[in-house]
Amino acid sequence: MKSAAVLAVVLVMAPACATLRSSEPATDDRFGSRIEGTDPDGRETIVISPPEQGREWAAYPATFESVTVRPEPVQGQPVAVEILVKGAFPDACTELHAVTQERTGNIVDVTLDMRRERGAVCAAVLKPYRFYLMLDGRYAAGPYTLKLNGQAFPFEIRAPGS
Repeated sequence: MKSAAVLAVVLVMAPACATLRSSEPATDDRFGSRIEGTDPDGRETIVISPPEQGREWAAYPATFESVTVRPEPVQGQPVAVEILVKGAFPDACTELHAVTQERTGNIVDVTLDMRRERGAVCAAVLKPYRFYLMLDGRYAAGPYTLKLNGQAFPFEIRAPGS
């Protein structure tokens, strides 16, 4: 009976241990990986589209929960870098409006705005989203800072073999 209990524990724990040893990064951490549509968490992948003409829009800085910096996994330098932004819109009417980026040395300043139609009556529900953005240019080995809507996220591009 004791050996059956030990076997049950081993069978339950073995998959978890294998997962811990895996060197494969999570999908959200991998350069170029995309989740289209809505994921199991209810987070919808968003692309920015132009606002409808003939309506008045209010734009303001986008709210977000997390940012994942995803450098290209190639040998050699410099590399491309993309970011994955996860957040939630404050109501059913809000959507992404525009994104701008400016790079000065090792600082990348990104502004992400959302918009809402002026005077619209909207359901007050959180709408989780994910947004992928390829940063302009290429990045040599070294430390960098991504500033998204004023919030700093340091990251590093590693040299080959390090």
